[in-house]
Amino acid sequence: MRDGELLLRRFEPADAVTLEAILAEDEVRRWWPDGRYVTERGWVAEVEGRLAGWLEYDEQDGEWFPSVAFDILLRSALHGRRYGRRALALAIGHFAGRGHHRFTVDPSTANERAIRCYESLGFEAVGVMRDYERDPQGGWNDALLMELILHPERS
Repeated sequence: MRDGELLLRRFEPADAVTLEAILAEDEVRRWWPDGRYVTERGWVAEVEGRLAGWLEYDEQDGEWFPSVAFDILLRSALHGRRYGRRALALAIGHFAGRGHHRFTVDPSTANERAIRCYESLGFEAVGVMRDYERDPQGGWNDALLMELILHPERS
């Protein structure tokens, strides 16, 4: 999937080393302290041919509860440059084309930049999930559950 110089493509084993280096960047590690959450259920993001990050998805395609949840990380140098927003828009379009209408993200409540990005795409806060993720210092952090509904069907 492509949007100008931004490309989302399948993971290749050779990408692992670069992704590990991105995960080691201070501003990335702040929100992704344990890189083991990166799996092969997602796409590598490239900007101008250079590996730039990772967009992970969890697709629930059952008849009764279809939805897609996303997580995204980008090189620190790309933060605030709209690449995350564009990558998510590509992914949402992909899954909308597969019939999905409901999408979720769950950023840390302290990750204001990510929350603004998701809001710019139309995601709305559902509520705070308390003690949702482990803190690197041994405590717990809250997360904000956000959802995007493309065409609500309500009776």
